[in-house]
Amino acid sequence: MKLKLDITPDLVAAMEAEVKAGEKAVTAAMREAGTGLKSSWRTQITGAGLGRRLANSIRNQTFPRAGESLDAAALVWSKAPVIVGAHDTGPMIRSKEGFYLAIPTEAAGRGLRGRRITPGEWERRRGLRLRFVYRRRGPSLLVADRARINKRGKAVASRAKTGRNQVTAPIFLLVPQVKLHKRLDLDRDADQALDSVPGLIVANWVGQKLY
Repeated sequence: MKLKLDITPDLVAAMEAEVKAGEKAVTAAMREAGTGLKSSWRTQITGAGLGRRLANSIRNQTFPRAGESLDAAALVWSKAPVIVGAHDTGPMIRSKEGFYLAIPTEAAGRGLRGRRITPGEWERRRGLRLRFVYRRRGPSLLVADRARINKRGKAVASRAKTGRNQVTAPIFLLVPQVKLHKRLDLDRDADQALDSVPGLIVANWVGQKLY
């Protein structure tokens, strides 16, 4: 007597198909979670008034780069981690050399390419020397003597020989340290993205069977 066992449908093929469905679901879920977190971080940054350029420093990548895997993962990062991290943690900033931090006033203007100007750059561009003014109360100052304030509110060298309209303009405030205000909460969005992963996996897995 011969016995023959025939399993319909093919159990091995069904299991392989389910594994492939799982790989697609997990990879799609991680891709959605990573893209969503990137969008959330960018929205936070622009909402905090930190600009589109810094927001666009947020990037994401899904792994594996090609194909699907049950071990798929998403990485979200910033190409400007120091700046973003500072606004996320609100650190105390001190001078590396142990001296003052020079905070430009409105009269100082901007540096090259719109960057924050330094005292050395200001002196080179304006042709004026800065003078230190110590104050017991409030920040000490770097001021420019024999300057004038132009129509844009910036201090420039005065060419008047009579001294007309010449002023002593505060150019920099000098402080020993600055507490940066915490303007971001990146962990909040990261936790929300992480919590969404199981639901995304199930939705993508079930979605394949429905369609």
